[in-house]
Amino acid sequence: MGMSVIISAAREGDCEQILKLQYLCYQSEAELYGDYSIEPLTQTLDGLRSELGRGYALVARLGDEVVASVRGSVDASGTGRIDKLIVHPRMQGHGLGSRLLSAIEEHFAGQLSAKRFQLLTGHRSESNLRLYRKHGYAPVSTEALSPGLSLVTLEKEASAREFAASA
Repeated sequence: MGMSVIISAAREGDCEQILKLQYLCYQSEAELYGDYSIEPLTQTLDGLRSELGRGYALVARLGDEVVASVRGSVDASGTGRIDKLIVHPRMQGHGLGSRLLSAIEEHFAGQLSAKRFQLLTGHRSESNLRLYRKHGYAPVSTEALSPGLSLVTLEKEASAREFAASA
């Protein structure tokens, strides 16, 4: 045992592991909403590579295995859009999602001058909503995508803590 999880910037060679992990992690979301055609389950390897080329991604490694990931980008208005925070099911409940969320916020605020953060989750995804609220996010809008799925947009302002941590 004794191995610790290391968080670092994703590399090109991580794409296949990230995509496999994404597919595994979004099975529960697809089941929750009764929709297995959601974008995280249909994204291709080329699509993921393209997405990572336009943004930034972090991975958490346990040895050589990618066990968690988060990605996003900062737009021209200074909004850090955080996307696809995923943690391997066997690693959930140990604070890894919180560590990744804090790390990407710190990077966006410190390196890319993000003024606020925004993310989306499904309206029934209670564990996601709980995590985001714990980190200071508040719902700002809800958009119905289908009769069974609404996306909740949550936001928070970048705090002095994020700026200081990356300075």
